[in-house]
This record gives sequence, C-alpha cells and structure tokens, in this order.
Amino acid sequence: MSEVLDRLKNAVGAKGFSQDPAELAPHLEEWRGKYRGTSPLLLKPATTAEVSAILAICNQTRTPIVTQGGNTGLVGGQIPFHDEVLLSTARLNRVRALDPSGMTLIVEAGVTLAGVQQAAADAHLLFPLSLASEGSCTIGGNIATNAGGTHVLRYGMTRAQVLGLEVVRADGTVLDMLRTLHKDNTGYDLKQLFIGSEGTLGVVTAAALRLYPMPEVSVVGFAALPSPQAAVALLGRMQAATGSMLSAFEIMPRLALDLVTKHIEGTRDPLDASAPWYVLLEATGGKDANLAATFESALGAAIEDSLVADAVVAASGAQAAQLWKLRESVSEAQKREGASIKHDISVPVAAIPAFLEQAVPAVQQIVPGARAVSFGHLGDGNLHFNFNSPRTGGDPAFLAQWDAVQICVHDLVKQFGGSISAEHGIGVMKVAALPRYKSHEELDAMRALKAAFDPNSILNPGKTVPPVARL
Repeated sequence: MSEVLDRLKNAVGAKGFSQDPAELAPHLEEWRGKYRGTSPLLLKPATTAEVSAILAICNQTRTPIVTQGGNTGLVGGQIPFHDEVLLSTARLNRVRALDPSGMTLIVEAGVTLAGVQQAAADAHLLFPLSLASEGSCTIGGNIATNAGGTHVLRYGMTRAQVLGLEVVRADGTVLDMLRTLHKDNTGYDLKQLFIGSEGTLGVVTAAALRLYPMPEVSVVGFAALPSPQAAVALLGRMQAATGSMLSAFEIMPRLALDLVTKHIEGTRDPLDASAPWYVLLEATGGKDANLAATFESALGAAIEDSLVADAVVAASGAQAAQLWKLRESVSEAQKREGASIKHDISVPVAAIPAFLEQAVPAVQQIVPGARAVSFGHLGDGNLHFNFNSPRTGGDPAFLAQWDAVQICVHDLVKQFGGSISAEHGIGVMKVAALPRYKSHEELDAMRALKAAFDPNSILNPGKTVPPVARL
C-alpha cells in the first residue's frame, strides 16, 4: 500500500496531495455529523490528466477511491468508510469557456455552484440550479448526484442542464463529451449514465452547461394556508395564472417557521397571524410580461376564496431575499434545534396531502412526540419529510429509531408510487434498502453497468449499487 500511495503522490506532485490529519479531517465527516470515515491520503489533482493518472494507478493496483466535491452530500456517498484513497476536485476550478450567443458554459468539476451561477450572471445569463448549499457544493457533485433544488418546477433537475461532460473512466481513459449541442443523436447518450451515478461509474472532471436568459422580473410571495390540500390547489391556480413562469413553489409547516425564527438571526414571521402551513412561491419572466400584476391578482383571488388565509408579496429584492431566507434556513434551524431524522422522498403532487395524513401519525407511533418538519419542493412532489426529537438538543435514543422510522416512511412512499430518494441520492444510507423498493430487473441492469464501467470495483465501492444478495 505504501508503494501505491507513493505512486499516487508522484502523479499529482507536491501540491496535489496531503496526509496532514488536520487537512484531512473536514473531508472525513459529512455536514450533519452522521457519517465519519478514514483515508490514508487526500489527492488534489489540478488537471484532467492528473485524474487520469490517478485512476489508472488505482485500477491497476485495485486500490479503492472515493471522489469528493464540496462534501455537502446527505447520504454518505462522498465519505471514505473503509480507508479508501480520497480524491478532491477542489483544484479543478477553472471556467473554460462561455458562449453568450449559444447560452452555454464549460466549467471544471470543482467550481462551486455559486461560482457557476456568477459566471453565467456576469454574461447576464442564468444558470437555474439553486440549492441552500450553493456556496460550497460543486458542480461536479451536483452532476454526480443529479441535484434538484428549488427551481426544478420550471427548469428541471441537474440532468436537464447538462449538454456535455468530460469523464475519466475507472481505467484512466478520458471520455471527451464536452459538446454544447442541444441536438446530438449519434448513438447512446453516454453522458446521462454518469449524471446521478454518484461517482460509481467514472469521475466527472468538466461539464458543458445550458444557460437561460436572465429574468428581468422576479416576484416572490409568502402565503399562509390551512392545509397541504389548499397548497396543492394554490399550485394549480398559480400555474394556470402565470403559465410557465412559476419557478418555485415551496411548502413548510408552522413548526419549520418557528424553528427558523428561533435559531436564525435576522429572520421574522412576515405575517401577522399564525397558520398551520406556508408556501413560498416565485415567478420570473421578462419585463413586459405584466407578471407582478398577474401574480398578485391570482393570490388575491385565492384569499377571497378562502384558499389562502393571508399573503405578502416582496416589494424589493431585499424583501424577497428575506422571504427566501425563511425557506432556505430550515435545515440549519433543524440542526441547531437538535436531533432529527430526515428523509428525501417524492410522491405524485396530488398525493402529498394523503401521504402526510398517513405518514406523520405512523412515525409518531414509533417515536411518540416526534415533531414533524415536512418541507420542500411541493411543485415537483419532493418533500424533505423530517422529524425533530420531542426535546431540544442531542437525543441518542431518538436517533436510534432512525432505521425503523425510515422503513416505515419508505414503505408508505412505495405505496403512494413514490421514490425513496428524490434529489439526495442513495450513497451508503439507502443502498442496503434499495432492493426493497426497486425491481430485481432494474437492479440487475445497474449492476451490469457497474461491472462494465468499473470491473475492478474501485470507484466509490459499496455505494449506490446494491450487492447481488436480495432482500
């Protein structure tokens, strides 16, 4: 092993590796502190050629390796659990090309999502992917997990934003697929195999991304509602009123708002009276679309019809940012409140009210007093179906129920025709459970792809693709 590590160090040079425990430490624990790992070596390649050399050595010597972007993943996919070598994409951080007329951008995998957004904005263009962790997550990690975020309703998942990829295969072969074409029917669309594969089929080193015109008008509202049923009805109304210009529709319960205003400095309840549920909604468009009037008129009609109890529309960019902060701070507020059990699930939008009616009491039967914090992207059916401990602070006994709660929730998700992972991926957290919810035929196809692209199983072993044994 020592000889292999020396070869890997030589492949990247003195600036391209570290064995300093202090530098390794933040790479070995994920954001929530749920998963911790070990690694003998952190590799920091600065070029695709260096990544290629690393993987060629690892494949030849059958040395397992885990690729990590911004380390913001929530299912443990980026953590080396069994002393694997760790490859960070942080130094692959160049913007390679921008085509304003074609509205495309080519960036390397280590550029942060915020950096991608800014590069597009500098050309008065929009890269629509938006996540709470956008300041630290990387575009390579977003691609590897097929990240979702708050604007999927209008623009789709990360998959929809990728025109081309540069990928290094397990044996070091570089697949140069950095085409910026919107139409290319020349055989299999290979790039799609790597999007959402969580680093198990290859290492993404660069991406050609699709950009959009920068919206000239943004209208953001915050509405109080009596129930999830009312929220689904409001979604339909606002979509009909604004057409394709509704870009976000986020739901949160009163408890989530209480936690945010309790723990996050500079936040406050924007409405006078309390309500069981809230929706943050946003529409964007051109300056001549008369969008603000349409948006406010539709919300006003919903209030008149008692579908909405109260609402506020941001009068400035600063007010809009304050409303968004309420939604984007929920995860951080939950963390500060104490122990929580979390799920990233999706069900058909129309089924969300019925799912909540069944799933919340089902969990509370397992953990009496568990506090439901069900929030997320109602517009595309993705809920972060979370529960905080009945009490603040740490609660090991509550967290010990994680597996039992997760099985209960995921079984209900399956009954409703949903998915146990909407946008976070499978990683290590859900890999053992995947055969319970995915057909044998699908899993066998996944295993066949893994065997074809990574026959020595060196890439992120033990993640995403379940072993042959079936539940």
